Amino acid sequence: MPDLMTTFSFVLEIGGVEMASFKKCSGFEAESEVIEYKEATADGKMIIRKAPGSLKWNDLTLERRADNSKALWEWHKQVEDGDIDGARRDGSIVIKDSQKKEVARWNFERGWPCKWTGPELDASGNEIATEKIVITHEGLHRG
Repeated sequence: MPDLMTTFSFVLEIGGVEMASFKKCSGFEAESEVIEYKEATADGKMIIRKAPGSLKWNDLTLERRADNSKALWEWHKQVEDGDIDGARRDGSIVIKDSQKKEVARWNFERGWPCKWTGPELDASGNEIATEKIVITHEGLHRG
């Protein structure tokens, strides 16, 4: 029987190990460049053909409640310190249902954190402190 609960979690795995869970994930998008070229038919009529060009992927943006884990900060710091090749990692974004069973998976290649955003702190507010990380990568595939 399918899980009818709407409580999902989104998990970042790096090298098969869960690094963090998230409340929001976006950027699951791939686009082929469209190349147009003119071609003459057998009767001399000019037509425009379209062919796929380079494939590009959007960056993945993940947002979660801030906690005492420094894993995302340390991964971003690796890039900040100039170790970009060391920071490039294959990973996955995994959707889990309320029973913590995998529902879907997207695998990315050679990803690294290009942006980290810390929480907005306001002692007079009641918002939950969150952190956001943006992962750029060189390919995204449904697992």
